[in-house]
Amino acid sequence: MDISLLEETIMLYTETKELQKYRASKRLWQGIPSIEVTKRGRIFLTFYSGGVKEEIGNYVIVIKSDDGGNHFSEPIVIVKEDNGRCFDPCLWIDPLGELWLTWAKCPDDGLYASVCRDPDAEELVWGEEFLVGHNVMMNKPIVVKSGEWLFPIAVWNDGIRVLSEEYDTKITEKGSFVYATNDCGKTFQKLGFADVKDRHYDEHMILEMKDGSLRMFVRTKYGIGASNSYDGGRSWSKDFDTGYGGPCSRFHITRLRSGRILLINHFKFSGRNNLTAMLSEDEGKTFPYKLLLDEREVSYPDAKEADDGFIYVTYDRERGSYLSNMKEVMASAREILIAKITEEDIISGSLANTNSYLKKIASKLTDYDGEDKDPFHELDFDKTKSV
Repeated sequence: MDISLLEETIMLYTETKELQKYRASKRLWQGIPSIEVTKRGRIFLTFYSGGVKEEIGNYVIVIKSDDGGNHFSEPIVIVKEDNGRCFDPCLWIDPLGELWLTWAKCPDDGLYASVCRDPDAEELVWGEEFLVGHNVMMNKPIVVKSGEWLFPIAVWNDGIRVLSEEYDTKITEKGSFVYATNDCGKTFQKLGFADVKDRHYDEHMILEMKDGSLRMFVRTKYGIGASNSYDGGRSWSKDFDTGYGGPCSRFHITRLRSGRILLINHFKFSGRNNLTAMLSEDEGKTFPYKLLLDEREVSYPDAKEADDGFIYVTYDRERGSYLSNMKEVMASAREILIAKITEEDIISGSLANTNSYLKKIASKLTDYDGEDKDPFHELDFDKTKSV
């Protein structure tokens, strides 16, 4: 797939005047975050918002921190489209040190990207957006030993929808796909896909195992399913239950520089609570080391092992969406949080490093001053009353 398939539209905005429209006070809800950390320690977060729930009009937000996560900016990037929906963003720093921002766009079933060549620059410059594939990539690509970059892009099962039926995907072949690029993102080839039983919004991730095979992990109704590939992602085995469990929610799994596998998932849960970081030393068979990140109702972790040796984790809490009135919204936390931990912290089960931290708020919504003064149609417009 060539980037010449770019649709002639501009979605990414960095102008100050435009960004002001999407400040925290203009948002009712927010969630579904992703994180990246540069060589110099700049932290980027992305998530999305817009309207009162997941709907047409959703837009993507990028914020950053230059002080280790103590303070985050208001939006530095907004991705939006009139009469469309930009959602499920992901951040990834490639082997060249360039920062990718990807997002899904409805109704054209596109997975788009923009690349910032120097994410540590004082003035950030984002490249023209281009089409990567179809439909949704929730989690980071990986780089395998062959040098290929593999992008996990899903086409959801029939009947799995957020919007009304008219917005259902027009892609007929459904599955948890892998796209590959051998030229640093200039072109992409659509490889094979897994069709894991009971997959639900997919949100899949890929690991390269020590024997050279690939293992795909997929969100399912029962927890986390998996499938193996022995030909670089061209074909995939019959699926199986990993036994990791989970409340049918997003998880994060990756291989750390130490060779251990990091899994962030809900553990001993009664819902989307007890978000826990776990380490495996036997290729994911067991996870004996655990660190509780947040016992509250939280969800959708993403993580980055940074050059400073720390693992940075982001997730959301009480997004504030799908509620029925302003009072309920204002009572919700509506937080994007981060944690900064080490492998030693996870092994010890508590924060062993004095520079580690948990539950730090990166973005929190409070008062609302958006353009829509009555998003839930609660006001009494009795014209017989004097104004």
